[in-house]
Parts: sequence; C-alpha cells; structure tokens
Amino acid sequence: MDDALRLRSSLAFTETLARLRAALEGRGFRIFAEIDHRAAAAEVGIEMPPTTVILYGNPRGGTPLMLAAPDFALELPLRVLVRQDADGTTRVTLNAASTLEGRHGLPGGIAGRLAPAEQVIADALGGRKP
Repeated sequence: MDDALRLRSSLAFTETLARLRAALEGRGFRIFAEIDHRAAAAEVGIEMPPTTVILYGNPRGGTPLMLAAPDFALELPLRVLVRQDADGTTRVTLNAASTLEGRHGLPGGIAGRLAPAEQVIADALGGRKP
C-alpha cells in the first residue's frame, strides 16, 4: 500500500517552495529545517533536479502525540517533499496522516490531528484536495 499523497504544482519549483513555506508558517506551523538534496548531490559531483524536503510541525499539536506514544517522535516533525521532474513539472509528496494511526504505539484516533496540514499544503498549490 502506498502511503503518500502526490500533488502536482502548477507553479515553478522555487515558487512552490516559497508558497508552501508561507502557507505553513501562516497557519502556525514551524519550519524546523529544509534539506536541499540537489545542493548536497552537487557537493559530491552528482547532478540532480531540484529536490527539497521541508520539515515542519507545531509543538502544540505534535507534543501530545509524543507524550501518548514516545516512539512516535520518529515520525515528527512532518515532512513534505518538493521536487522537479525532468520535464520541469513540480511535484509535492507527503505522507497522509491517516497512515500514521497506530504507529509506534500511538492510540487510535489521535493521528488525525495531523491531517489539517494536508489541506494547508493543497491550498498552497491552488486548492486541490489531497
């Protein structure tokens, strides 16, 4: 079973990243880090298309989950991948909150608290629901 939500952005890679950052921060999420895989690949002489992972979350939402199931910290912060295909299409991929139910001992029904981020991301790309 594929746990990922895959969205197509009508925007260029750089604009998609900027919109996602602004949308997440505008809704109270914190950007904890960004991993620029393209830059890391270039450091070792390998070319790849633009590929960035944004790590984001909200301690108010995530901390209760980690308190309920300490090993759930392996799933947090949440991540969203932004990448560009060879044809220039920008793709956005994230794991659905529903797939986190029960992981690492998390009690049932709690992972749904992470779902609102999915709509924030979809809205930033033009309102497409995941």
